[in-house]
Amino acid sequence: MALEGDLAGLMAAAQRGDAASYRALLKACLPVVAGIARAQGVRGDAVDDVVQDTLMTVHHARASYDPTRPFLPWLRAITQRRAIDRLRRTARRPQEVYDPLAYEAEVDPTPAPNAGLEARERDAALARAVAALPDGQRQAVEHLGLRELSLDETAALTGRTKGALKVNLHRALKALRTNLMRGEE
Repeated sequence: MALEGDLAGLMAAAQRGDAASYRALLKACLPVVAGIARAQGVRGDAVDDVVQDTLMTVHHARASYDPTRPFLPWLRAITQRRAIDRLRRTARRPQEVYDPLAYEAEVDPTPAPNAGLEARERDAALARAVAALPDGQRQAVEHLGLRELSLDETAALTGRTKGALKVNLHRALKALRTNLMRGEE
């Protein structure tokens, strides 16, 4: 995940005292924090309040961030807590029954702002791992696994026996599992 790596790197640099990295980190966090707040049901001007509260909390808690751990879950936890605090404060105030802005207050059903990014990065990592396989294994994965062709169809296309295709697929899956697990670490 490029965003995760960028933010974690900026935070680590900020912890070492790099002011420019800290400013870049806060600027990069703005849309992420706002999206998380909206996903929690915060609307209107309250989103800006949650963003400010979150950035203040990040500022005060930046020394507690562990650079060996992912940054986005840490930021998400802080943002969700600030959003809940904001929603609790607004729930205590009396609210008008007639609300012409009710449409704007509707919870956003769209996925999180970085959900598509994570999926694209996973797909790209899988494509790179498949491309790195030896020819026989790569063809077995592409035809049998990705295109979902039968053994007979794949054997006709590649000129390999069904047994060889099964062995290639088994070895390819083992290699992919190993390579992708190594990449997550």
